[in-house]
Amino acid sequence: MAETLKALIAAGRKIGHPTAWPRAVVDAKAWAVAIDELVAGSWTMLGLWGEKNAVHLALNAAGQLGILSFDCSRGLYPSVGLHHPPAIRFERAIHDLFGLTATGLQDPRPWLDHGKWGVSRPLGTKPAAAAPEPYRFLPSEGDNLHQIPVGPVHAGIIEPGHFRFTASGEMVVRLEERLGYTHKGIEGLMAGADLERASKLAGRTSGDSTVAYQFAFARAVEVALGADVPERAKWLRALMAELERLANHFGDIGAICNDAAFALMNAHTGMLREQVLRAADTAFGHRLMRDRIVPGGLAVDLDQAGGAAIEALIGEARRRFPPLVHLYDNTASLQDRTVSTGRLSAALAAQYGAGGYVGRASGRAFDARKSLGYAPYDALKFDVPVRQEGDVDARVWIRIREVEQSLSLIEQILERLPVGAVRTELPVPSAETEGAALVEGFRGDILVWLRIGADGRVIRCHLRDPSWFQWPLLEPVIEGNIVADFPLCNKSFNCSYSGHDL
Repeated sequence: MAETLKALIAAGRKIGHPTAWPRAVVDAKAWAVAIDELVAGSWTMLGLWGEKNAVHLALNAAGQLGILSFDCSRGLYPSVGLHHPPAIRFERAIHDLFGLTATGLQDPRPWLDHGKWGVSRPLGTKPAAAAPEPYRFLPSEGDNLHQIPVGPVHAGIIEPGHFRFTASGEMVVRLEERLGYTHKGIEGLMAGADLERASKLAGRTSGDSTVAYQFAFARAVEVALGADVPERAKWLRALMAELERLANHFGDIGAICNDAAFALMNAHTGMLREQVLRAADTAFGHRLMRDRIVPGGLAVDLDQAGGAAIEALIGEARRRFPPLVHLYDNTASLQDRTVSTGRLSAALAAQYGAGGYVGRASGRAFDARKSLGYAPYDALKFDVPVRQEGDVDARVWIRIREVEQSLSLIEQILERLPVGAVRTELPVPSAETEGAALVEGFRGDILVWLRIGADGRVIRCHLRDPSWFQWPLLEPVIEGNIVADFPLCNKSFNCSYSGHDL
């Protein structure tokens, strides 16, 4: 199958980097071949995005990565979503932003555009005055059904999203989401930005993944420019990424238990999360480590005091976390709420290419750190935990095991950290160039693709959050569960609103 992707790219009009993330403009026949491979499950869709006159489809064919582009000079392209459901929301978003139409798409409703922008198709060739229409949720039929609208404003300090439940008594028979409330126009702001500003924008796509986004953006820039960064910077980037993973996993484990009415766990993991953030602040000068990763390396170095703070954190986490795991595993009220609740089938996880703990809890072993082996993970020892149950409990256990792996990775990095510089000057491009990168964030793989002009500014940048493939799966997961279990299922997914909404 990988050879087929290579053949499609070789037969098309090749553009971009010849080895890392090769891209080619293809015809309708080749586009259809790619769709067939997606439907067969031979390939995995990594992303689908637009430009003014083209759409791009990123693919993983058994470890071979590539991008197929389709010319949309007439504003049309064959729908991927007609045959492969994971593409549906991407195609709706492409139409909202660029006005390009996926022929055959059976759900043409707007996705990101709520009619509040004052303009429609803002990134397309022909922006127009907005003409909002009432959003119509899909109908449900059956006896004794009622609807429960929830959001977009919620009873907590969380991001906005609307959930429309159809229930029979307390049993959920259907859930439909509506997102897009946190659209920031990041891809529009990226256009024409210099690399410093673009990196900062990338780091603000989803605040809890600021390290992962700036890591992916920097690597995409470095691929585009053919730049290499100092070894010490590569290792420190991974150190930051693992600290970010720790902080978020600690927070999620406690929050899931809190939604199961076990606040004690949330209090203890909350303290651990706070200790991670304080150690990050001491080591890198910012609790979230935002703007510390830059194209070409790092903006800061790790000094002796920072290293000591991280070592102290690891010791404390190794002392305090195992008893919490034992508490979770031996609290009957918790197990009653999490075990068998919100099951995601392995087939759906594979079809959607679900990343992170969502996919790995349902048997999908993909982890960009291991599967692609980018530096320095290719020189580190760690396991990718996988479970088959696909329920809330499995998603908790994946986080627990990933915490253990991250603690080990941080210890390895500190022990083997190279000396030397942490930043190098980037070469000046002599012509347009492009690059892409896939980096494992705490939710799963983050894709960044960009094109840089001869002036060193960004022409186009696309950032794809793992939540694009996870949000749709929350809908079937809640079916057959009671309404009161939705917060538990939702938190076990912990999808990003901001990262999805761009």
